[in-house]
Amino acid sequence: MKLEDFQFDGSKKFKIKDAPTSLHIDKDKRPEYEEKTEKNIQKMISLQDKLYADGREGVVIMFQAMDAAGKDSTIKHVMSGLNPQGVDVYSFKQPSKEELAHDYLWRAIVHLPERGKIGLFNRSYYEDVLVVRVHELQKTYKMPERCLDMDADDLFEMRFRQIRDFERYIYENGYRLLKVFLNVGLDEQKERFLARIDDESKNWKFSAGDLDERDLWPKYMDAFEDAINGTATKHAPWYAIPADQKWVTRYLVSEAVVKTLEACDSKYPELSDEEKANLGTYKARLQA
Repeated sequence: MKLEDFQFDGSKKFKIKDAPTSLHIDKDKRPEYEEKTEKNIQKMISLQDKLYADGREGVVIMFQAMDAAGKDSTIKHVMSGLNPQGVDVYSFKQPSKEELAHDYLWRAIVHLPERGKIGLFNRSYYEDVLVVRVHELQKTYKMPERCLDMDADDLFEMRFRQIRDFERYIYENGYRLLKVFLNVGLDEQKERFLARIDDESKNWKFSAGDLDERDLWPKYMDAFEDAINGTATKHAPWYAIPADQKWVTRYLVSEAVVKTLEACDSKYPELSDEEKANLGTYKARLQA
């Protein structure tokens, strides 16, 4: 199992029917994977420290998935060791009135992290080519007719092009983008929904609306397939991570995060010769 097996950068087609939701790894292997995940978290801590000190690149990590795929728990377990001072988290919920009055990428732009920081997007602007497409919400948009008077497939192909352009733009302005699709199976989602109903402490996570979305599963799978194929590029690849075994999911996500942070090649700022020479003076003053 290699991380590259789950990477899509435009060089090959993503087919949802061929994408595994589980690698069926024996449960006895769980401690081994948890240990490897912890080692990656330690690497992430060191790499984030350099990223923050260097301040030249920003990193955006976004998670897309069906309900109960484990977005929240993955963020909690994989990103828990990072310095919160260098991390911004934003959850993309149903757009507000203000957000609907702007273009669909606006709310993503205003939540891009400063260079030197990591931005975690729980869902993202991809909702506008997933939920919007499945529910045909574009028909409710208050926009000029010239922007909407086209076939739905053409409209979303246009959006894929806009997203590719946007992601190239932010890459060319100092950001690296890691896009993660947590690929949960239909049966596994059912079990997780039942667990939310049976466990009082998880009741708040369950919504009847989740079942309505579940009924639209085939449409969502088609939308994910088109979105990944329409926006996967070398500088902004997708990772379709099997999500049925959470401990395997967390390991693979941690691998992808480490790979992205390593690619930044961040370094601690170097002092000038004069500043280095002064350090001895400062040390003597402190010890006096």
